[in-house]
Amino acid sequence: MDPTVSLRLSVDRSSPVPLYFQLSQQLEAAIEHGELTPGSLLGNEIELAARLGLSRPTVRQAIQSLVDKGLLVRRRGVGTQVVHSQVKRPLELSSLYDDLEAAGQRPATRVLVNTVEPASAEVAAALGVPEGAEVHRVERLRLAHGEPMAHLCNYLPAGLLDLASEHLEATGLYRLMRAAGITLHSARQSVGARAATLAEGERLGEPEGAPLLTMQRTTFDDTGRAVEFGTHTYRASRYSFEFQLLVRS
Repeated sequence: MDPTVSLRLSVDRSSPVPLYFQLSQQLEAAIEHGELTPGSLLGNEIELAARLGLSRPTVRQAIQSLVDKGLLVRRRGVGTQVVHSQVKRPLELSSLYDDLEAAGQRPATRVLVNTVEPASAEVAAALGVPEGAEVHRVERLRLAHGEPMAHLCNYLPAGLLDLASEHLEATGLYRLMRAAGITLHSARQSVGARAATLAEGERLGEPEGAPLLTMQRTTFDDTGRAVEFGTHTYRASRYSFEFQLLVRS
């Protein structure tokens, strides 16, 4: 049965908002709210168009816009299928693992690198240690529903806590830090965007040149000590940051 039949889909022809966009927004909301679950197959475009009194090109454009966002995928011989909702992460001091878990995204981690190495000038400046001092470098691939979401590279002062790979694959870094008695207090963070290199695209399941979100963060404990410096890349098709803006009085 077409899962869209149970949705209260409608369009307002008197609105200046294009009909395809009205439909795509309602379908996107249904995906985000779990009314259209991952793996669900959408029904025939012709039937949906007839049900809403829309033209087939209008329905096709609405669905294509969600395909472009990575929320739907067209599979030959199968049909149009819901992939998953985009993760919208609030800009606060939280870990990606916790945010994915809270969003019902079933996070998983693959540890790519777990080593101790001399600190580069950039890492040393971020952590407040001498250049060349030993730091712990951890690189992980974070997945949701079995799909790559982000590549995470973190540097920590050597000896700060036990960073066994099996622990890193079982839970989030911030949970491990809190369990070790480290009180995370504040962070300095910058967010940007750029095109994926060939290697990044292969790692994250995106084509070369696809848009990536980037984040650099230095985290401090309650004594003001820098306890972690991270440089991360996220798939823009699966991930976004949310800001809350306040008017300055």
